[in-house]
Amino acid sequence: MLQVKYDREQILNVIQNVTRKTLDMDLTWDWPCGVAYYGVARAYQTTGDQEILDRLVKWADEYIELGLPSWTVNTCAMGHVLITLYEETGDQKYWDTVMSKVDYLQNHALRFGDRVLQHTVSTANDFPEQAWADTLFMAAFFLLRVGSKLKDEAMIQDALNQYYWHIKYLQDPSTGLWYHGYNNVNKDHMSGFYWGRANAWGAYTMSQVKPQLKEWYLYPQCMDVECSLRDQLAAIKLLQTEDGLWRTVLDDAESYEEVSASCGIAAAMINNGNPLHTKYVQKALSGILHHISEDGRVLGVSGGTAVMKDRDGYRNIPKDWIQGWGQGLALAFLSDMLRQGE
Repeated sequence: MLQVKYDREQILNVIQNVTRKTLDMDLTWDWPCGVAYYGVARAYQTTGDQEILDRLVKWADEYIELGLPSWTVNTCAMGHVLITLYEETGDQKYWDTVMSKVDYLQNHALRFGDRVLQHTVSTANDFPEQAWADTLFMAAFFLLRVGSKLKDEAMIQDALNQYYWHIKYLQDPSTGLWYHGYNNVNKDHMSGFYWGRANAWGAYTMSQVKPQLKEWYLYPQCMDVECSLRDQLAAIKLLQTEDGLWRTVLDDAESYEEVSASCGIAAAMINNGNPLHTKYVQKALSGILHHISEDGRVLGVSGGTAVMKDRDGYRNIPKDWIQGWGQGLALAFLSDMLRQGE
């Protein structure tokens, strides 16, 4: 178990500020909101603050009444908060929406190879036969949560199949790091960079497999997840900057430090529970808190990032604005830290 030192009241105050700012952002029903409200839901589960739940319910009810968008891999990220809303309220409309997303992923979403989900950001065929690390958070982790809740073995196997193939496609066995994407048509990693947030998507979602599956050791794919995460974190820890963060291109000393990736990576270390990672999480906590304003804005977060063509493409993504994924991953990190050892 990690032994990270922190002021609990300070962290609770930061969580409160970040949560309120996130709920004030006017986010729409898409992946930025999906990641943000995943974090907000984690904050609610950690603090028990009824105001958070009430605001989530009000937002979701209004949106459902106005009409929801078409499903894509990215919009399925909204399923995370709906699981929490159903568990807390028992309102069937939230679960019905969850299951409609599951139906899309299982029966309608574009797939390739061994039933691998193609990353989609719209209803068009955006990236033919491409696997992105993002899909693990938006879809595979979501399917795993639902499958585990329903004890649906077929759904669990489908989710674990996504993990298995994303590991095979995206992790570089020689370094342990993850590429951003894989193109199955050309059989390559396109520009081939170790993007920071891609590694956060991979690490964080892999760190959630054991908590979702009590008998995880009975699923062979979980052995791949365990070993992949072990090797990835062993490599990533060595790339932490003096400020306690990780860069937007992990192994590029000229790339800027990026806070959303740092939050996801540090949270994965907490959830993985290797005590030797305590010093890296401790350092990350300091760096992350330094980038959260008093009014709850998580700073230093890169904008939405496709698989860019070259190194400068990643280096030049702006980080001047707060983003839903930055807010959400910061809340997940801080919440996971407070709940470690429970």
